[in-house]
Amino acid sequence: MPRDGSSRFKDKNGENLHHTLRVSSFSEYTVVDVTHVVKMSPDLPIDKASLLSCGVSTGLGAAWKVAEVKEGSTVAIFGLGAVGLAVAEGARLRGASKIIGVDLNPEKFEIGKKFGVTDFINPTTCGEKSTSQVIKEMTDDGADYCFECIGLTSLMQDAFTSSRKDTGKTILLGIEMHGTPLSISPLELVAAGKTITGSMFGGVKAKVDIPIFANQYLNNELNLDGFITHEVSFEDINKAFDLLETRKSLRCIIWMDK
Repeated sequence: MPRDGSSRFKDKNGENLHHTLRVSSFSEYTVVDVTHVVKMSPDLPIDKASLLSCGVSTGLGAAWKVAEVKEGSTVAIFGLGAVGLAVAEGARLRGASKIIGVDLNPEKFEIGKKFGVTDFINPTTCGEKSTSQVIKEMTDDGADYCFECIGLTSLMQDAFTSSRKDTGKTILLGIEMHGTPLSISPLELVAAGKTITGSMFGGVKAKVDIPIFANQYLNNELNLDGFITHEVSFEDINKAFDLLETRKSLRCIIWMDK
């Protein structure tokens, strides 16, 4: 709901309707709090602009602002959905030398290459080795930056274990889907010198950072086109959710007027 707790929408019976993430992006017209409005360049296509409202910005921001990925560093990404691929794109733009994608879907490697993924791990094909063991072998004892983009405690633990001793950073982007607590030994933090942090929206300050991402796209630096895998009309919105639930799309554009 908006900050004042009210709603600008009612159903046919006069009951209040909630605002989706405070912006009501599934409505043709809406009233939005000024804090949630960003002025965009008219040169930016509207379908590409929609990608920057969530998801893609989260991954880009996590690599740029939260982790501050350094040139020549190694990155491991757990989960190659839209957020994970956006992390890869951000790491690529930051000059990472090795970007490892971890996913159960082998098709994600070819998709990931478009966003800078250099290596791929399917945990089901690692034999007796754990994912963290494989990553450590590939990165000389651990990745500099590890990102968890799914929302599973077990993967958060794997990401943290896969990070480099003394300097490794682990960034959690996935919201734990089962409410399971994360348990980490204090020795891993104190003696090993690792850090772990969570991030909402990738630390992005919308009014400042989203126009920067837009300009990067307009300057042919940032790959946004690759995220759009499907487009539907608003009448077919349920098809978009079907594609989402069956994991057949990265981002599906819903057009109000087509």
